[in-house]
Amino acid sequence: MLPGMNDDNPRLGIDIGRVIIDGSAHPCGGDTAFFSGDEATMLATPEVPGAIETIARLVPRFGGRVWLVSKCGPRVQARTLRWLVAHDFYRRTGVDRNQVRFCRARADKRVHCLDLDLTHFVDDHPEVHAAIRGAVAHQYFFGPQRRPVPRYGHPTPTWVDVERLVTRSLVDDAAPSRADRPLVGEGPPRPGSGRRAPSGQGRRAG
Repeated sequence: MLPGMNDDNPRLGIDIGRVIIDGSAHPCGGDTAFFSGDEATMLATPEVPGAIETIARLVPRFGGRVWLVSKCGPRVQARTLRWLVAHDFYRRTGVDRNQVRFCRARADKRVHCLDLDLTHFVDDHPEVHAAIRGAVAHQYFFGPQRRPVPRYGHPTPTWVDVERLVTRSLVDDAAPSRADRPLVGEGPPRPGSGRRAPSGQGRRAG
């Protein structure tokens, strides 16, 4: 089985900056307020609209197999963890506080995707998506994108779009393939019955 293709146990990865924490919408100066402001200013950084509520609905759909994966330096990592606690993120969403990972380069997110066997990933940066291509089956380009989303990914401007497409993927992946479905009127033979499909029935062409 290819990495990130374990759809029997889907596993979701989510970026943090501009996907959960909306630094660009801070009333006191955008991303700079989160990165450089004092503690109160940093903690006042708003949530991306719909992020918390949607993640809370997706966590049970993934059986709790949801991880946050973020690229940042040590100082911003510490700030991010304090923001998550201050905003009661873990209780409100159901994400396990031990399921948060950080890396120092965007391309390193691929390592986490492979290590966690993630099947779905939500990130706003095209460089990340290029790096994880082939490691994750379902890639969601979050928020506005400057360039068209590649065919291997899904444009998801909002969390409404993320929930709709992720939910659809889970339903599609759970549905039996045509090859796995019994033919109409011809169930599988019972063990020891010796029953065989009549000639010309129960066979597929070519």
